[in-house]
Amino acid sequence: MESSTGRPVEQPQPGVLRQLLVRASVAVAVFACLQIGWEFLRGGQLEHAVIHDGTVRPAAALIRALTPDVHAQAVRFSVKAPGGGLNIRNGCEGTEALFLLVSAFLLAPLGWRSRVLGLVTGIALVFVVNQVRVVALFYAWRVDHGLFDLLHGTVAPVAIILAVGGYFHLWLGVASRRAALAG
Repeated sequence: MESSTGRPVEQPQPGVLRQLLVRASVAVAVFACLQIGWEFLRGGQLEHAVIHDGTVRPAAALIRALTPDVHAQAVRFSVKAPGGGLNIRNGCEGTEALFLLVSAFLLAPLGWRSRVLGLVTGIALVFVVNQVRVVALFYAWRVDHGLFDLLHGTVAPVAIILAVGGYFHLWLGVASRRAALAG
């Protein structure tokens, strides 16, 4: 087979395709198990810690830092403020992106050191990207409900997945270059 440039296209080996399919299947299974496990933890202390302490409180603090006159407060699973606030529900705290990242790093062809460092850095990225999303949604709701719906339903979820996927791809590229230089 030739590419459009006339160069031969390398065909992947059947074993490589099979290994990739197995890794992808296991990653999907790991993601599903994490998601199901998270659903079973609804209403417990871990959900409270992730949503209130890990999502709502930092978002309210960031909003207060950006616009102190808004008087945003973290109240249970909501960022409350005169003129409109935002409820953070199970699914809005970034766990899906986190579970996707964990699944990918668990099965990536990486050494343990690179895997752990990439995962820790990725968790920080998920937190930051999700905080930006929550704060943007807070302001969008206060300004234009249509904009909120667009951001909440389409733009933000796609942006988070692209950010996490892009980060993972970049990490794999850097790790493979390091391995090539070391070997």
